[in-house]
Amino acid sequence: MAKAKPILFTIGYEGATPDALIGELKRAKVKLLVDTRAVANSRKPGFSKRQLAAALDESGIAYLHLQKLGTPAEGRAAARAGDLKTLWKIYEKQLKTPEAKEAMEELLAIVQSGKRVCLLCFERDVAHCHRQRIAEIVHDRTGAVVNNIAPPLF
Repeated sequence: MAKAKPILFTIGYEGATPDALIGELKRAKVKLLVDTRAVANSRKPGFSKRQLAAALDESGIAYLHLQKLGTPAEGRAAARAGDLKTLWKIYEKQLKTPEAKEAMEELLAIVQSGKRVCLLCFERDVAHCHRQRIAEIVHDRTGAVVNNIAPPLF
């Protein structure tokens, strides 16, 4: 019997509360949230690394920050300016760094283990976020089915 394909979720917290995000992760039965932000700080209460990790832990969801899969500062600036072409160019360069390759290998191993994993970043629309590129690579390398989910807006 063929082994089931792994599932990879992605989620953005833009416009959501921490409770709404965690509720959506629980509905999807996610066991590990992988934070793909280069800087895991947020002006939105509850979304900075320590606060988020603690809230997830209370809900039985593990947290892992793969910082090197994040977008460098100049890429984030391009994204804020709506210049997606520049964002993708900068991000492709980032993915070629040894640190990003190592982080990607770690992510691939986790996804292949069958654990229900969700990639996190800020942007609600995955088409405007680097996590889409990460998900494409994971799909290409593992055959994982990618499911983009979104928490209810507050």
